[in-house]
Amino acid sequence: MRKLVLTALALGGMVAANISSAFAEWAPPGPIKLTIAFRAGGGADTQARLIAEHLEAEKGWKIIPENVTGKGGINALKALKDQPNDGTAIAIVVTESLGYNLVAAKNSGLSVSDFTPLTTTAGFQMGVVAKTEKGWKTFSDVIEAAKGGQAIRFGVMSPKLDDLAYMLGKAHGVEFNTVMLRGGKGVMNGLNAGDIDVGWGAGIQNAAVQSGDMVNLASGLSTKLSISPDAPTMEELGVKFNADGYFVFVAPAGLPNEARTALSEALSSVAADEATKAGGMIKKAFGGAQIIKGDELDAIVSAAADASAELMNAAE
Repeated sequence: MRKLVLTALALGGMVAANISSAFAEWAPPGPIKLTIAFRAGGGADTQARLIAEHLEAEKGWKIIPENVTGKGGINALKALKDQPNDGTAIAIVVTESLGYNLVAAKNSGLSVSDFTPLTTTAGFQMGVVAKTEKGWKTFSDVIEAAKGGQAIRFGVMSPKLDDLAYMLGKAHGVEFNTVMLRGGKGVMNGLNAGDIDVGWGAGIQNAAVQSGDMVNLASGLSTKLSISPDAPTMEELGVKFNADGYFVFVAPAGLPNEARTALSEALSSVAADEATKAGGMIKKAFGGAQIIKGDELDAIVSAAADASAELMNAAE
């Protein structure tokens, strides 16, 4: 039996060595076009460019970033779909782009099967945020105010988050006045200006929460927020849906396994290394890297479409 165990371990080592070797030897056959589904200068754009900068220096790969914004990542996915599937075309979007937004864009001509997921880099610290000066300490305080006749203006930055805000209100017998804003920065500006009462923050609120200027009243996730562990989750608030999501690199469908492995490992290793500019920025802005790849990432992306369709139906 001992001999069998040793043989299995040796075989496992050989497989790992082969994967490592393939990763080390693969190189793109030309410059890599990196489509960024976010506006220039934001946190998502910055992490993508810093990762590209590091890989250029470390591996000598030429990476050409291009911002293609709009429609929650759908425009970026359209730009990527018909690019070569040899490792010279990748994009960074969010898992919501491959889930809710893709389901909602019924006439886009796109499907999840058009893409090869590579790796996530970071998750969202999605919370329901308010200014501390409002005096609300818990989400129950918001509901009490709404039931007392106050019109609660709820800032959202995507149709999915609009639906989730509706479901939160429905679970507690109130109706929020949702206000569509441009990204997390728009929500923060709206809160600071007093144009909205609460809003979704995907991590951009962390500094304000830590300083005491803002408070996370609820977690939009299936898990607790790292900086506000007392804030209730969506499930604890009676909503079975959540805003779990990640920044994710994808490539066109049909990417060879060797290229997928090499790209996934290269991108994730930079994101996870806090000693790099990219990793340090991800730590500061998003609480640290959350790396998911391979079969686990495929399963997450595949399940997102079903969950999104269910949310849409529930929010009608």
